[in-house]
Amino acid sequence: MTRRIAFVTGGAGFIGSNIAAKLAEDRSLDVVVCDRLREADLGKWRNIAKHPIGDFVAPEDMFEWLERRWRDVELVVHMAAVSSTTEPDADKIVHSNFTLSRDLFRWCADRQRRLVYASSAATYGDGAQGFDDDNGYEALAGLRPLNTYGWSKAMFDLFAARQASRDYAPPQWVGLKFFNVYGPNEDHKQAMKSVAAQIWPKVRDGHAVQLFKSYREDIPDGGQKRDFVYVRDCAEVVAWLLEKPDVSGIFNLGAGSARSFEDLASAVFAAAGRPAAIEYTPMPPAIRDRYQYFTEARIERLRAAGYDQAFTSLESGIGDYVKSFLSQPDPYR
Repeated sequence: MTRRIAFVTGGAGFIGSNIAAKLAEDRSLDVVVCDRLREADLGKWRNIAKHPIGDFVAPEDMFEWLERRWRDVELVVHMAAVSSTTEPDADKIVHSNFTLSRDLFRWCADRQRRLVYASSAATYGDGAQGFDDDNGYEALAGLRPLNTYGWSKAMFDLFAARQASRDYAPPQWVGLKFFNVYGPNEDHKQAMKSVAAQIWPKVRDGHAVQLFKSYREDIPDGGQKRDFVYVRDCAEVVAWLLEKPDVSGIFNLGAGSARSFEDLASAVFAAAGRPAAIEYTPMPPAIRDRYQYFTEARIERLRAAGYDQAFTSLESGIGDYVKSFLSQPDPYR
């Protein structure tokens, strides 16, 4: 009997493990994880410990494994990336975020396997041009990311769109521009964890939390805004795409509503049953001139493609994250 396989790169990471958990709910689907677990003490292995895994593949063995099993692979979900915006090694970023993605795109095109991959809202740079997920060449080529990470993601989006325009693409290819994702299974990210996860220990212990001061007269301290999206919603979109093989293109994946960091911190305090205690600290001078004060995903294209599920509100998402995960002895999904 033919097996149905979803091959998830970065499947033990934050977003990847949540996608793997969601896809594993379909017992007719074997979820294969490709990743590195690194130090056991980081707990990354715990991200996939609660769900059935059809196989585990080291990244260096990925293409050999795919060549052996390609007939059974229904969908490749490519979440593996160097996601640190402060990573100093540009060659490492380009190899992981562009070169590997390019080769996987070509493999999926040659073998006619479906591909969903992680792009990023970092491709929009300072947001001066807006947050419209226009798939046109001019729009994609005109983006000006602020760091190497965002540039690497923008470069691959443009590559994928150009290949598709030349009729050399997987039968389904989807790039998801993730905005500010938060939720369970991010502890191994350490300094790159969401703000909600970073401030939780202080909220839990009854201390004040610190947010950056604003350096714009029209925006109050803590009033800087982001589109915060619960990781559960990201996994739901990927599961929906599995059932929609006719949907292709690059789509924003955010809640579609910008909220302030003060809103976020207040929601964490509320979920913990504590009064909000927020202090404001100077922003490091090195980032003041390129700090992003606002992001908000336009999700009209995703809606037009047929995705009609509601996105989790900030208060509901933070409430679930705190009560079901952060405050629990076992905080993994």
